[in-house]
Amino acid sequence: MTQHPNHVRGAALVALAALLWSSSGLFIKVLPLGALQIAFARSLVAALTIAAVVRLRGGRPFPRLDALTLGCAVAYAGVLICFVVATKLTTAANAIFLQFSAPIYLVFLEPWVTGRSLRGRDLAAVGLCLAAMGLFFMGRLGAGTLAGNLLAVLSGLCLALFSLTLKLQRERRPGADPIGAIILGNLLVAAICAPLALPGFRPTLPQTGILLFLGVFQIGLAYLLFNAGMKHLSATAAVVTGTLEAVLNPIWVFLGIGERPSPWALLGGVMILGTIAWYTLAPRPRLKGL
Repeated sequence: MTQHPNHVRGAALVALAALLWSSSGLFIKVLPLGALQIAFARSLVAALTIAAVVRLRGGRPFPRLDALTLGCAVAYAGVLICFVVATKLTTAANAIFLQFSAPIYLVFLEPWVTGRSLRGRDLAAVGLCLAAMGLFFMGRLGAGTLAGNLLAVLSGLCLALFSLTLKLQRERRPGADPIGAIILGNLLVAAICAPLALPGFRPTLPQTGILLFLGVFQIGLAYLLFNAGMKHLSATAAVVTGTLEAVLNPIWVFLGIGERPSPWALLGGVMILGTIAWYTLAPRPRLKGL
C-alpha cells in the first residue's frame, strides 16, 4: 500500500528530530562541565533559537500565561534538567531507556484526566514496563548510578506530564501552537540552573561550540522539525518514530567513548521499546456507538 507523501515527509521530519535528540548522551558525557552548567547553556541557546525562528516567521514567541501553559513549561523543564543530570550520573542507555518509560505513567494519568476506565491492555503494559525498569537496578549500583537511575525515572514522569499537558493544550485550543510553552520551559531551565551554573562557568572555545550545537540543533532545530512532522502524523506514528532516539543514543555513546550498557539494561531497554510499540501499534477495540 502506497503511503501518502505527506505521511512520508512527516515521518522523515520526526526521524531527523530523533536523530538530533539522540546526540545528547554523547555530548553531555564528553563535556567536562557540570550537569547544571550544560543544562543552563543548552536551554538558554535553545530558547533564543526557537524564539528567533518563530519571530522570523511572523509568530508570537512568548505565550499567553495560564495554568496549562505554565504546567506544560514546568514539566518540560523537569524533563531537561533531570535527563542531563541523570546522563552524567548513570550510563546514557539507562538515562534514555528509563526516560522512555513515560507511557507507563500516561496509562494512569490520562484516564484520570479524561475519565475513561483502565483496560486490561493498559495494566499489561504497565506490568511489562515495571518489570523492564526493575532490570536497570539489577547488579551492583554505586550511589551515583542509583541516583542517576532514579533521576532518569523522574525525567520519564516529567515527560509523561509534559505529554499530557501538551495534549490538553491541543484539545482545548484547536489550531494553537504550543511552541511558546517550549520556549518558556527552556527559559525556566536557564533560570533554575543559573545560580549554581554561572559561578566558575568559563567554557573553552571547543566546549562553547558543543554547547551551541546542543542548543541550536539538538534541542532548537530538533523541536522545530518534530513540530512540523507532527502535522502530518498520528500521535502513534510519532511515538514509534521517536523511539529512534532511544535506540541511537547509547550507540553514539558507545562509539564515542566506549561506554557499554549492562546486559540487564539492554534487556530492559528492549522490553520498554517493545512494550511501547505493542501498546501503540496493536489495534484497539472500537467503542460502541462510534
